[in-house]
Amino acid sequence: MGSSEEKVVAVIMVGGPTKGTRFRALSLNIPKPLFPLAGQPMVQHPIAACKRIPNLVQIYLVGFHEEREFAMYVSAISNELSVPVRYLREDKPHGSAGGLYNFKDLIMEDNPSHIFVLNFDVCCSFPLPEMLEAHKRYGGMGTILVIKVSAESASQFGELVAEPVTNELLHYTEKPETFVSDHINCGVYVFTPDIFTAIHGVSCQRKDRANLRRLSSFEALHSATRNLPSDFVRLDQDILTPFAGKKQLYTYETMDFWEQIKTPGMSLKCSALYLAQFRFTSPNLLASGDGTKSATIIGDVYIHPSAKVHPSAKIGPNVSISANARIGAGVRLFSCIILDGVEIMDNAVVLHAIVGWKSSIGKWSRVQAEGDYNAKLGITILGEAVVVEDEVVVTNSIILPNKTLNVSVQDEILL
Repeated sequence: MGSSEEKVVAVIMVGGPTKGTRFRALSLNIPKPLFPLAGQPMVQHPIAACKRIPNLVQIYLVGFHEEREFAMYVSAISNELSVPVRYLREDKPHGSAGGLYNFKDLIMEDNPSHIFVLNFDVCCSFPLPEMLEAHKRYGGMGTILVIKVSAESASQFGELVAEPVTNELLHYTEKPETFVSDHINCGVYVFTPDIFTAIHGVSCQRKDRANLRRLSSFEALHSATRNLPSDFVRLDQDILTPFAGKKQLYTYETMDFWEQIKTPGMSLKCSALYLAQFRFTSPNLLASGDGTKSATIIGDVYIHPSAKVHPSAKIGPNVSISANARIGAGVRLFSCIILDGVEIMDNAVVLHAIVGWKSSIGKWSRVQAEGDYNAKLGITILGEAVVVEDEVVVTNSIILPNKTLNVSVQDEILL
């Protein structure tokens, strides 16, 4: 534990409506950070992890969604966790580091000794207290959460090389074309307030370059930063890359799970990971039942207290059922997310799917997919208020809101 004078602030970057286009059909009527995984809004998993940080005084959500979209949630979660959570809206995108600097005065209001920065769309166990302890031992400006992945998948992320004994970050490159390392950036950081000096320095350098000299025609064509405004600063390319190898940045490796939640398919996979984690962190949230007085539960399942599930239904593994859902007799649910107000009628089957708000699935119908989380149609998605009539089979398809299906469909996107 740190001294009583130390204070810690956490900043969670939540993006904005111009982002998340791959999440369409599910983000049409709700900001992506509020989409539920394992029965809780996506952003609540990192928020709950921040609660475990010693001497935490404030959590900020930074993004460019409309404030009204977050107002109710921020108020509710602040009360629930007894930690002040505040949403800060950017007037325009400033980059991950620029967004941090844009709210420097607010972030530094409590004079914190350390600042955590997290991306909302990563799924992991968030070992934040352990990271903080390691960061204090290293004595640098920042520590990055890293994980070892397969060499084939590494190039999709920021690859890095660290000194094996000291864990100092020696080299960082974002999504390289050639293999650099099988260790990648997890999008979770802890910094000292010196990070603001570093961001300001990058911004000033860019401004000076623009003022002092005109780029030659060759440089103008090839300069990666030629079109970036001076206040647009990225944590990865503009901070991690130039500060690597200068005894300023260090790494902390997680041996647990880690995924990036970019698509609906990955949200279903990450819901499973969080449900499995509940066994250790929040076992009270997991349902149980043997089919006598309540439904048969297999594996990790979350059922909202207001949902009504028939005792003859069979649920799990990897199922979350949201508020006011109604699950009929003989229903089989496997690897799916059932959102608020959904009705699934007798003997229907839902397999590898996300069923949108207020949708209904008729008797003896099947909503199913192959369960390839990375494929475009690897899971089936029903948008809000979709009606699947009796004895209809929907396979490997995406159905946008307010559609009624009275015939079976396969491998289709219905707009």
